[in-house]
Amino acid sequence: MGFGKLSLKGRALKYLAAREHSRRELERKLAPHEEEPGQLQAVLDQLETQGLLSQARFVESVMHRKSARFGTARLRQELHGHGLDTELVAEALERARGTEYERAQAVWQRKFGLVATEPAERARQMRFLAGRGFSAEVIRRVVRGTDDDL
Repeated sequence: MGFGKLSLKGRALKYLAAREHSRRELERKLAPHEEEPGQLQAVLDQLETQGLLSQARFVESVMHRKSARFGTARLRQELHGHGLDTELVAEALERARGTEYERAQAVWQRKFGLVATEPAERARQMRFLAGRGFSAEVIRRVVRGTDDDL
């Protein structure tokens, strides 16, 4: 059921139909299929002009998919590697920072559910949340079971 060789734009559209991609991701995925120098950049420029490739949509997509499971630090790391506009990333992370305690509480509740009584268990829970990218202050509040405002 082959349709022959896909053009560079066809491949890009196929990737974008599955999920949002950053320009850097598409460059990496499509580079092996570039036949002439400059062809890839022209295709990506055209997709951006047509609104099919958007940094803002990519940032929102990543935030939507991952913010429920990860803290602000992990989200920053995830977005940093995609060569995105720093202002756009900073805005999205600022919005996520406002709900970090609630997100950490939900992740902790799904994984553990009970406040640790032993120091070793408390340390294990704290390491788990730290690995997910939550801030130290939020982790302390969640693991101790306090919901005081910062």
